[in-house]
Amino acid sequence: MISKSVCLTAILAVSSYQLFAQDKPKPEDTEFYTPVPPKVTPGATCSAPPSDAVILFDGTGEDKWVAASDSTKPADWIVHHGILTVNKHGVGNIRTKQYFGNYQLHIEWRVPKNVTGSGQARGNSGVFLASIGSGDAGYELQVLDNYENKTYTNGQAGSIYKQSAPLVNASRKPGEWQSYDVVWTAPVFGADGNVQSPARVTVFHNGVLVQNNFSLLGPTLYIGKPSYTQAHGPSPVKLQAHGDKSEPISYRNIWIRPL
Repeated sequence: MISKSVCLTAILAVSSYQLFAQDKPKPEDTEFYTPVPPKVTPGATCSAPPSDAVILFDGTGEDKWVAASDSTKPADWIVHHGILTVNKHGVGNIRTKQYFGNYQLHIEWRVPKNVTGSGQARGNSGVFLASIGSGDAGYELQVLDNYENKTYTNGQAGSIYKQSAPLVNASRKPGEWQSYDVVWTAPVFGADGNVQSPARVTVFHNGVLVQNNFSLLGPTLYIGKPSYTQAHGPSPVKLQAHGDKSEPISYRNIWIRPL
């Protein structure tokens, strides 16, 4: 004869096993099927625009750009053989017509092979990742010849100008095309105008990581320390026509993916 205590123990053991079996984690507990990511067809090469990109310059014209000083005026840089070159004869900076928040940007640039000068006066330009004014206000990713050209490191190619030196110098020789691939996270401001989260940027220069999710201290300043003093929302991308006497920079294959 089996005692009641033995039966009860057996029942409790079975019940505990069943409970444990029900609570045991399963692979499907951490698998989800929605939302389904949208389909994007990649470009034929790493530099070619994917299917959801906004084409800012494909070599055929400046219809996506305006003068930064006056948005009612067209961009008047030089377009020749599929290349966009800075016009240093009083035209000034140009900016996109469209405004962007967070985005992925691809842009290619070239310092002239016959470039002269030294330091900051050697093929100087800049990509303003968010333009917040008609002049040089905004957040600048520096464009400069630094293949064999010394300058202050937070002002060389691949730097967030006057804020963050590039992790490495990945510059090519003058006359060779170079590329920036950028992931830009725009700053967020509260209702009171104070910054809630700073701008952040990751940059690849010629496929090499040079800025790794760097948190910007504020918009670019030539003199003084940057800070967030002006709240803003989505902003255009701006290309700089630097006021030095060196040979002008050229650009091509510019596309952007709003995120």
